[in-house]
Amino acid sequence: MKQIRALTFSVFAALLSALAVATAQTPSTHQEFASAIIQKAMRENRAIKILERIVSVGPRLSGSPEAAAAVELTRQMMQDFGFEKVHLEPVQVPRWVRGPVEKALIVNSRTLGTVPLAITALGGSGATPTGGLTAEVVEVHSLAEVRELGSRLQGKIVFFNRPMDPTDLETFRAYGRAVDQRVRGPAVAARAGAVAALVRSVTTRHDNVPHTGVTIFAKDERVVPAAAVSLQGADLLSQLLKEEGSVRVHLELSCSTLTDVPSANVVGQITGRELPREIVLLAAHLDSWDVGQGAHDDGAGCAHVIEALRLLKELGLRPKRTVRAVLFTNEENGSRGARAYPRAPQRRGEVHVAAIESDRGGFAPRGFTVGGDSTVLNALQRWAPLLAPLGADHFTLGGGGADISPLGRNGTLTLGLKVECARYFDVHHSANDVLPAVNERELEMGAAALAILAYRLAEEGIPAARK
Repeated sequence: MKQIRALTFSVFAALLSALAVATAQTPSTHQEFASAIIQKAMRENRAIKILERIVSVGPRLSGSPEAAAAVELTRQMMQDFGFEKVHLEPVQVPRWVRGPVEKALIVNSRTLGTVPLAITALGGSGATPTGGLTAEVVEVHSLAEVRELGSRLQGKIVFFNRPMDPTDLETFRAYGRAVDQRVRGPAVAARAGAVAALVRSVTTRHDNVPHTGVTIFAKDERVVPAAAVSLQGADLLSQLLKEEGSVRVHLELSCSTLTDVPSANVVGQITGRELPREIVLLAAHLDSWDVGQGAHDDGAGCAHVIEALRLLKELGLRPKRTVRAVLFTNEENGSRGARAYPRAPQRRGEVHVAAIESDRGGFAPRGFTVGGDSTVLNALQRWAPLLAPLGADHFTLGGGGADISPLGRNGTLTLGLKVECARYFDVHHSANDVLPAVNERELEMGAAALAILAYRLAEEGIPAARK
């Protein structure tokens, strides 16, 4: 009898303790809750193991067998961790295939002769004719310059050579100001009559590794071969154009666009104890480019999301609202997963209170970008002390991310995990984006920060501004 009473008291005490953590509103208890998450995260260090499993299938380009394998792997992983309502939400996605041939040569340099250039085809590029094409290169620095040159680019290879601004310490902002030449430059060049496009890699790392990414041609636009060239190659090409006036490049690409194939968003959650139809969403994208392992972009985000939910689950934290993890398909070259999610039949009757995206890599967390106004920003600052031990207590205006932007347009508060950004574009969309480039402690800290903020939002909703 004494043993039964002792056991009953022990269970009752444990329930009271869990309830206190789940419902307490005092700052000191909040701090204890955050500390418990951080201690568990750093002691167990599971995010890197999750990431190792994700990248083990290989690069996960949308529509590829590896992407399909990653969908099934992460679905099973969510089930193994005991997440609730784990399921797949089907999406048709594009399939672009790089092909075995990628070659570029400077063929007529008076001083250097024939010189190879390190290139990689851009996603959405067309192929060259069999045997390649050779044409004169014209260097430009903006889409507007291409439009001004117009027909003078007929039959030429347009070389976009605008660098990321090295003086901008916010590298994501610098990227945003340079990436238009990759996304739309080849299509604009094609309209002017160009036969192909070369684009300076959108990176801060001055090496000989090219960085890929999507280039977009509208349905009525002529698709031309388009490739990114490494920074060393871009600088050499630019120098030769200045010194010699005329430079010709031979380009061979064997990429192709195939028919759409089935894929899916991967979904799992901790169901809210009082308001299960009100959702706080944790988002990342499962697809990656095919030139590395997609470890930072966005395998790290997927590890953040899964690990954050695991931490809450294993600590017995069931907040008032549902915390849901979604690994989106096809972010890199179509965003079809993001567009499909709000329209899925499972959304009927659901209200998304907030959505937090992790798509800036696995570097040390620094805080969160906020898609609301300054009133919301100031209200969120009350939780900064909970995140301070991780160095993740800096809230700034700036939005959430590509996969949650459709929710944002529907009124959901969107946030993005902000990480130390100096090194991200060293690896972004390149062969440098591999598992050894990820620091396991920094990765785990990001997951802990995500778990803390997600729980507070799910427990309290969007905090009201202090009067």
